[in-house]
Amino acid sequence: MNSSADLPPDLAAAHAIILAERTARLAAEARLAEAANAQKQSSTEALIAHLKLEIEKLRRTIYGAPSEWSARLLDQLELELEELEAGATEDELAAERAAGKMQTVRSFERRRPER
Repeated sequence: MNSSADLPPDLAAAHAIILAERTARLAAEARLAEAANAQKQSSTEALIAHLKLEIEKLRRTIYGAPSEWSARLLDQLELELEELEAGATEDELAAERAAGKMQTVRSFERRRPER
């Protein structure tokens, strides 16, 4: 913290210092947001590259010895790759997976016994 000796004597100088600090903080926050964006983009690109590699491996496996399981896995990976390349964010994918796991359950209604 600044001591009282470091503070400017007039209001205009103090206002200028506050504006300079605010500008520096906003610039730092912008750099941080840009770095986070770049990291998210690079992780998505790494996932795309990994999925492409897995698809190629499975294609080799499928054409060598036909396997229904491998064909389904290949289709699923290609679908996921298309979604990623289309620009789907990780949050959207997580929301879709969570929505897929949810089930609607009919409520229970108790009947009165017939006499």
